[in-house]
Amino acid sequence: MRVLFIGGTGIISSACSPLALQSGMELYLLNRGKSPRGIPEGAKVLNGDVRDRASLEAALGDLTFDAVVDWIAFTPGHIQQDIEVFRGRTGQFVFISSASAYQTPPSTLPVTEATLLDNPFWEYSRNKIACEETLVRAYRDEKFPFTIIRPSHTYDQTLLPFDHGWTVVDRMRRGKPVVVHGDGTSLWVLTHHQDFAKAFVPLLGNSHAIGEAFHITSDEWLDWNQIYDIVAKAAGTEAKKVHVPSDLIAAHDPGWGAGLLGDKANSMVFDNSKVKRIVPDFAATIPFARGAEQILAWYEADPSRQRVDERKDALQEELIQKIESLR
Repeated sequence: MRVLFIGGTGIISSACSPLALQSGMELYLLNRGKSPRGIPEGAKVLNGDVRDRASLEAALGDLTFDAVVDWIAFTPGHIQQDIEVFRGRTGQFVFISSASAYQTPPSTLPVTEATLLDNPFWEYSRNKIACEETLVRAYRDEKFPFTIIRPSHTYDQTLLPFDHGWTVVDRMRRGKPVVVHGDGTSLWVLTHHQDFAKAFVPLLGNSHAIGEAFHITSDEWLDWNQIYDIVAKAAGTEAKKVHVPSDLIAAHDPGWGAGLLGDKANSMVFDNSKVKRIVPDFAATIPFARGAEQILAWYEADPSRQRVDERKDALQEELIQKIESLR
């Protein structure tokens, strides 16, 4: 089976690419060759810029595919170009959407694929919803063979679960308090990218996936207090948590706040029954405690990765002082 990944070396796709190759697929990666992650052995590279249509079409030539996956489409314009370019030259087009597109906050838990798509807080999510709607229209109008995948918070060894990354771990190790949004009890799901890949790759070329949407997540539910404590334990320290309302964080940093109010501040847990019906062998088996150990080992392997953002560190201090002044 011939498969094209547009991207293919990102946090999530870097686990899917080698598994696709191990599954016997003929894998092509279209990218600009600028990712710090390497190209897996056996993949065929097409050098092109998906944001430049002439470059994209030159890279593709007259190739056709059984499945095309766009890992880096974020607006309806990106999807419209995909439809125009791949119309008639792929048996399946897979769009990587986002679980943040679901109703926020959700009216019921766990979230299923039938949950309404509605996120009034985060433009990123609204754009993903608009992308999905563009694909649904194309399916109705011309039977364009889409599949929609909605990852939630998926990580590899390079990605800490905090918006402020290593700065948070550095504060923990220096004995300084760290900001935790809300009261830290909202439930969250962290999915290792290798677990994600185990459900994703079997959907490629699968006729039961055409015209359907799936989320793929772990079944391990953690609250944010637990997540901070797990990372602190992996770092050999403890988390002195200061709870700060998400709307107060948003008032001080709108970018951080949008990702909280539009995603992380709400309990979001998922029913994975639908993807398990199509991929019955799928089970997420890597708990976040093990994933956190992998993350810390990656940072420890090269001290240059342990970068502290002074602006974010100062923002943590400002928010903590604000809360303490209100007590």
